Amino acid sequence: MPEGDTVLQAARRLHTALAGHTLTRSDLRVPKLATVDLTGRTVLDVTPRGKHLLTRIEGGLTLHSHLRMDGSWRVYAPDERWRGGPGHQIRAILGNAERTAVGYRLPVLELLRTTDEYKAVGHLGPDLLGPDWDPERALGNLLAAPDRPLGEALLDQRNLAGIGNVFKSEICFILGVTPWLPIGELPKEKGARLPALCKKLLEANRDRSSRTTTGRDRDGQRLFVYGRAPRPCMRCRTPIRVGEQGDGSRSRPTYWCPTCQSGPTP
Repeated sequence: MPEGDTVLQAARRLHTALAGHTLTRSDLRVPKLATVDLTGRTVLDVTPRGKHLLTRIEGGLTLHSHLRMDGSWRVYAPDERWRGGPGHQIRAILGNAERTAVGYRLPVLELLRTTDEYKAVGHLGPDLLGPDWDPERALGNLLAAPDRPLGEALLDQRNLAGIGNVFKSEICFILGVTPWLPIGELPKEKGARLPALCKKLLEANRDRSSRTTTGRDRDGQRLFVYGRAPRPCMRCRTPIRVGEQGDGSRSRPTYWCPTCQSGPTP
C-alpha cells in the first residue's frame, strides 16, 4: 500500500531512470492529456511530496501523479517485458533511450506549470520524509481539532504528509491507544512523542523493500496489528480485531488489539 516510504522509493526509481535524459516516448492516457506530447523535453527531476509525485520537465512543466490505494510506477529496460498489469490499466508512459517508466492505475495524473505545483500539494502539512518536516507544526495541526479521532487525524494529509492506513494502525498500537480515541484525550507524554514516532517509522522503512514496524523481518511478524486479524497479538496473545474507520473520504479497515490499546472502539 503506497505510503510516504514507498512513494519516496518510487520517486528515487523514477529519478534514476528519467532525470537528465531526453524523452523519446510520451503517452499520457487520460482524456485531458491525450494530445500532450512531451517528447524532446528533458526530465529535470522527480520529487516526492507526501504521497504525491512531481516529475519536473524542461519548459517549466510538472507531471503530477498520486498512487492512492493501488497505483504504481514501474521502470523497464528496453527489452524487458512489462509486468505491472494489463495494457488497459496503463495511464502514462515516459521513455528515453535507456529506460521506460510506466504508470499503472494512476487515479490522479495532471500536467501543471511548475510554478503552479502549490495547487496540487500546497495544502499538505509537513512532509515526514521531506526537507520541510516540522514536528511542532505537525503536532499543532493534529491537536487543532481535539475531538477528532486519532486515526482520522493521522490520515489527514493537511496535518502531516506521508501517513497511510498501515502506519496509522501501527502508530496507534505502539502508543497503546485505539485509533478512535479523540486526539485531545491522548495523554500529554504520548502526544509529545507522536511526531517523532511517525517520523521514526517512516525513516526506518524508506530504504526497505518489506515494511516493518516491529523490527522483525519474517513473514507475519513485520507488523504489530495491520492485516493480522484474527491472529493473536504478538505481545499479549489476544486476537487482533478489525473495524472500519473513515479518513474524511471513505472508510478503511483499521486494526487494533483490545488488550494492549485503551480507548473507544466501534
